[in-house]
Amino acid sequence: MSDAPKSNGSSNKDTLEIVVATDCGSTTTKAIMLEKKDGHWRQTFRGEAPTTVEEPLADVTMGVTNAVMELQELSGRRLIDDNGNIIRRTSRADAVGCDAYVSTSSAGGGLQMMVAGVVKEMTAESAKRAALGAGAIVMDTIAGNDRRKPHEQIQRIRELRPDMVLISGGTDGGDQRKVVEIAELIAPAKPRPRFGGEYKLPLIYAGNREAVAAIRKVFGSPGFDLSVVENLRPTLERENLGPAREKIHDVFLEHVMAHAPGYDRLITWSDAPIMPTPGAVGDILQDIAKRRGMNAVCVDIGGATTDVFSVYDGVFNRTVSANLGMSYSISNVCAEAGMKNVLRWVHVDMDERELRNRVKNKMVRPTTIPQTLEALIFEQAVAREALRLAFMQHRSFATNLKGVQQQRTVGDVFSQQDAGASLVDRMRMDLLVASGGVLSHAPRLEQTAMMLLDSFEPEGFTELAKDSIFMMPHLGVFASVHAQAALEVVEKDCLIVLGSAVSAKGQGKVSKPCFTWSMKITKAGDAQQGTVAPNAAHNSASAHTGTDTLDNSAGTQTQDADASGALLFGDIAQVALSPGAQAQIEVRPERGFDFGAGPGKPVTRTVRGGPLGVIFDARGRPLALPTDLDERRACLHKWIKALRVYA
Repeated sequence: MSDAPKSNGSSNKDTLEIVVATDCGSTTTKAIMLEKKDGHWRQTFRGEAPTTVEEPLADVTMGVTNAVMELQELSGRRLIDDNGNIIRRTSRADAVGCDAYVSTSSAGGGLQMMVAGVVKEMTAESAKRAALGAGAIVMDTIAGNDRRKPHEQIQRIRELRPDMVLISGGTDGGDQRKVVEIAELIAPAKPRPRFGGEYKLPLIYAGNREAVAAIRKVFGSPGFDLSVVENLRPTLERENLGPAREKIHDVFLEHVMAHAPGYDRLITWSDAPIMPTPGAVGDILQDIAKRRGMNAVCVDIGGATTDVFSVYDGVFNRTVSANLGMSYSISNVCAEAGMKNVLRWVHVDMDERELRNRVKNKMVRPTTIPQTLEALIFEQAVAREALRLAFMQHRSFATNLKGVQQQRTVGDVFSQQDAGASLVDRMRMDLLVASGGVLSHAPRLEQTAMMLLDSFEPEGFTELAKDSIFMMPHLGVFASVHAQAALEVVEKDCLIVLGSAVSAKGQGKVSKPCFTWSMKITKAGDAQQGTVAPNAAHNSASAHTGTDTLDNSAGTQTQDADASGALLFGDIAQVALSPGAQAQIEVRPERGFDFGAGPGKPVTRTVRGGPLGVIFDARGRPLALPTDLDERRACLHKWIKALRVYA
């Protein structure tokens, strides 16, 4: 019954009540159960097991079965039959099985691609955007102007062993010669895919449509499986990434996954196409941004890489910082950022030599977690630099199209962005989502919030949230079956809204006025979830809330109340606004400080509450720490005390 092939995407969403979703990660396979109860979808149980794609087991379904078995034990519902297959319910009254099963995967290194284009800054960059947006890791970019000699490019292509190659180049109807030359570099190199054997290397051509015949001729030899889709850059002024991304997903399922150990069986289990993990995260972030009509940024910091996703005005971008992580790549973070930049976030004495040994030990034993407060402080300092560098890389990649000549009127001179300007504007960042162990599993929510504020430096009004148990991949693939249900689970169980940050852009003198604020409650919160008590930062940032200031941390139940206050430059303050509550906040900045309407101009916005309430940040942007050691540590102590980061 359960081993019969399923028609992908065939499940009727109206009949679904129990769904099992898995994410096959590089080390761990995570399973969750989603159930419809009293007309509402919730995430109910979670299980995990080691991923089994590598030798000696070399069958990904064994790890999936083990993770689902844990769901079975926790829920009391039988989900696995005697043959190790996932059971499907025959009716709503059936006490065993589920209605649908979906999965994502990044096991075995995920989807690894090479992209190629005529011009590195134009068509090759568009190809890279398409590949990253589809959830791939881009191993290298080959371009006609990448300064490598042809024999060096051919050697590099041979070394890569990608899962597939995406080729782009030329606008429709333009010159064919250059894109054909790129193809003629790849064909004789004969790159061997990771899985070898009878596997034909998939090639996706998304370039000048006039060159299709010539491209087919170049790749006519055995060993290649060529697919042709619409041009990524049909004109210089327009990017068309959708068809290429869809074809990447299709090829990933039909070719790459089909040859990976055990995936042929997993494909028959699934009721929707198996998606690359990052691609699923990107899809659900786009759904969230579209539903709420906002600009959103999400970061997933792992042991080896850090992924950053953004959706601005409906435009999606993703980057992978392949050498920025918290275990396997922790030494790369320290080397790229410099130990001096890491230690600027540390407010206690630490021996640098001992810290370097700690970094090496983390690489040797990547699964260890901090056992002391000092180790935790250092790890979170490294995380700030990894996040900062990853976000810098993302902003430099997520840009307007390059190579476009923009015609301007006098009225456009001060409003139109230049070609190549970053789309990711900190002032327009409405939502910032944290994911990954160091962020999601920080001992205190205040630590997660401070890492986000210090590394991303959001400006104006920004909602802070975290993925509670890293279920965004599961919900991303579930959305392909039932989008409304997936978004309901996102709101209720996935994203924990930490609170809202109100941050001043600009620089000033320490202890001089920065801004005043007033808050009016417009919607009552959930009293059962509670919130932090009003907490003034330093003596200059007193908050007049009508309630006593209590010495409590997140989770203390307190009454939301209209409030007002003032902050001096260099201070940070926290004010109660419980989960589910909303408030209208008016900020009146001093000259030189901006909250989105221009320097010195007042701004009024509605914000949502959370366990951390509202964080008013008057430390300035860009955030500059004092160079003097004693002054810097005094600042850090003040901020840590204000938000009770390590209380």
